[in-house]
Amino acid sequence: MLSKIDKEWLEEVVLPQVEKPIRYVGGELNSIVKDHDKVSVKLAFAFPDVYEVGMSHLGTQILYHILNDRESFCMERVFCPWIDMQEKMKEYHVLLYTLETFTPVRNFDFLGFTLQYEMSYSNILSMLAMADIPFLREQRIESTTAYPLLIGGGPCAYNPEPLADFFDIFLIGDAEETLLALLDLYEQHKRGDFQRSAFLLEATSLPGIYVPEFYQVQYNQDGKLQSMTPLYEGVPANVRKSLVKDLDKAPFPQKPVVPFMDIIHDRIMLEVLRGCTHGCRFCQAGTLYRPVRERSKETLLAQATALMETTGHEDISLTSLSTADHTQLSSLVDDLLGMCQAQQVSISLPSLRIDTFSMGMAKKISSVRKTGLTFAPEAGTQRMRDVINKGVTEENLMSVAEDAFQAGWERIKLYYMIGLPFEEQEDIDGIVRLSNKVLYLGKRVAKEIGSHRRISVTVSASNFVPKPFTPFQWWGQNSIEELRKKQFSMKDRIRTGNIVLHYHDARVSHLEAAFARGDRRLSRVLIHAHHKGCRFDGWDELFQFDLWQEAFEAAGLSSAWYAQREFDYSDCLPWDFIDSGVRKEFLYAEYVNAQKAMLTPDCRDEGCTQCGVCMDMHCSMQLQEVHRDEV
Repeated sequence: MLSKIDKEWLEEVVLPQVEKPIRYVGGELNSIVKDHDKVSVKLAFAFPDVYEVGMSHLGTQILYHILNDRESFCMERVFCPWIDMQEKMKEYHVLLYTLETFTPVRNFDFLGFTLQYEMSYSNILSMLAMADIPFLREQRIESTTAYPLLIGGGPCAYNPEPLADFFDIFLIGDAEETLLALLDLYEQHKRGDFQRSAFLLEATSLPGIYVPEFYQVQYNQDGKLQSMTPLYEGVPANVRKSLVKDLDKAPFPQKPVVPFMDIIHDRIMLEVLRGCTHGCRFCQAGTLYRPVRERSKETLLAQATALMETTGHEDISLTSLSTADHTQLSSLVDDLLGMCQAQQVSISLPSLRIDTFSMGMAKKISSVRKTGLTFAPEAGTQRMRDVINKGVTEENLMSVAEDAFQAGWERIKLYYMIGLPFEEQEDIDGIVRLSNKVLYLGKRVAKEIGSHRRISVTVSASNFVPKPFTPFQWWGQNSIEELRKKQFSMKDRIRTGNIVLHYHDARVSHLEAAFARGDRRLSRVLIHAHHKGCRFDGWDELFQFDLWQEAFEAAGLSSAWYAQREFDYSDCLPWDFIDSGVRKEFLYAEYVNAQKAMLTPDCRDEGCTQCGVCMDMHCSMQLQEVHRDEV
């Protein structure tokens, strides 16, 4: 078996023939190269998209730091080559390799994929094909050739079933502690007579570890999932997510890998907190990452100091689901500004809510370099915002918009969703009305202050996708035709060039919903789609919806059945065996409240809302059963 790719030959012969060869050469600042003969466990970490997307992922940097800090472990990176490189690798018989040592990924003990987006699933099969690794787990088990164990993690692992036939292990939840424990266990088993099944069986005792082959799945005659049961004693019937309880003590990279090329998020990323309790009913991350855990100001300042010294980045982004929720944010920003201004490093807050936005804070962070302002009203009417539990008002938006225009901003971005549960045409019309109102406010303010700048509003309207572990997981997505009708309705009502409308391809959102809500049978669809040439389906120029429909038909399945079907409360959902910490009863109660347009307060402001995530912390509230007939 080839141990390494000849880097010099690759750079001289292959890479001059492809676009952006810098994606494939490695050697970046702070990258770590270890001697494979001196480590006992090797993991290739795969991001199923191009380099500049994957290198923007903070989770990759965190795990790279954690695993490579262990002397006996090594983690190396691999990204999905772009189309031109895929063709050249096939032409020159080059196997998929890691950037650190140019070792084929099939030579590692583990090949781990981060599952960030359903529309990247086809790239997983592309990467396995380039690595010469059989897709199906059963094929690898039966082969006399040794292959790495496949691990999947990330937010999409909360419904792993569409990929269950491909992977050996899924890690559900925070990976920092459990991944180390898993590799420790592997190292122990490797010292003796390694037995794959014995290792995997013991691994199921770790938090968040799901081994698909240890479960039997049965379906009803109507195609609905009937049951999912463990095959062996000791295998948990419910897989509890892995959770890092003290984020302040969690490892964080002091020397992240710095790319040679521009990437999507080319900046220092400080994770200020994890989790959110605002309770937006469409938001999967708001459920998955509960409870809220903060890093202290002292820890964040120390991390920022180290990262400024080791990266050379010109921007620090304070990342989280809702950065304004950090209890020390104001003093943190003040202290960061003192550090950053001398080095002309700017600060950005990418996730501010309208109801927590502070113009004073915006002025502070723009003192070095003025960054854009983006607000997310999410819906065009108050009724619809109450349905989704957004908890902001039109008055909130107009107030912060006026402050922004007064302070000199001339462009504002507004994010909305269409196709939400219980939506009506007036909610779609309200998006255009509200956006026009913000625009005219900006023009009035500009006139009052004597400014001749062109005021503009960018409107982004995404299509709602029902996701597991949200109150809207039971709701069937709008059809492609319904979503397109709503998109065209907005487009027809916009009468000025000062408002720019962006919306997503309804067909992509349709497939995203199908895989988000899918079961194990979708593995057949993915294989058919791969053979038909589907790849990079999140990229508009490469998405081929007709081929996907052919793949569903070849598998005897319907994408509409998965995306648009309304689930009953009594249905067995493909992800029901996963315990996210938030109880299903609470999510359904929120679904009931959504139909009534009833708001549920943030528990950090008004006390426990009985979601269940704090049960381990002796929450005294009792969860109440909500029955299907209440809707």
